[in-house]
Amino acid sequence: MSEGTTGKKAVKPAPRCPTCGKPAVPDFKPFCSARCRDVDLGRWLEGAYAIPAVEADEDEDDEGRY
Repeated sequence: MSEGTTGKKAVKPAPRCPTCGKPAVPDFKPFCSARCRDVDLGRWLEGAYAIPAVEADEDEDDEGRY
């Protein structure tokens, strides 16, 4: 860790649970509990974290292939 002009070490903020914002617990890292871990898994399985895709027109895909 780097030291500033005051001689104190920089302190990293404690990791937070991405589901509820509580401090993370090492047994469930990066979550705070099994419940939050399971909620996140459910979101993945439902497709809540899917990145929307933009499909190209078919005409653009066929150009220059022949």
